[in-house]
Amino acid sequence: MKYVHTTILISNLEASVKFYEQQAGLTVQRRFPAGPGKEIAFLADQAGDTCVELMQSAADGVFKGTGISLGFRVADLDKERAAKEAAGLNPGPVISPNPHTRFFYISDPDGVRIQFTEEKK
Repeated sequence: MKYVHTTILISNLEASVKFYEQQAGLTVQRRFPAGPGKEIAFLADQAGDTCVELMQSAADGVFKGTGISLGFRVADLDKERAAKEAAGLNPGPVISPNPHTRFFYISDPDGVRIQFTEEKK
């Protein structure tokens, strides 16, 4: 068994694709219409990786981000946080639950919390 994707219902596919490409470094792996008023895009670091599936559907409504977060590991948390702040994304405070881990959150266009984490040995 392999974990392959997480689906997020979104309100604007173009805005969400742009967000995940620019802010999380993901690229579109597949994108296609999936029926009347429905379009899907799968994004990942590279082909074969676990994907974020963005689904825009007039009939399904929009998930409002409650109770879920997606995490991304970064090499330099301070640099990443400064870039998010410069982009106007209002990053939250840096949280350090132990001496080896630090992280902060931003929100995607539909309110999903996105965590950026730095881990040191």
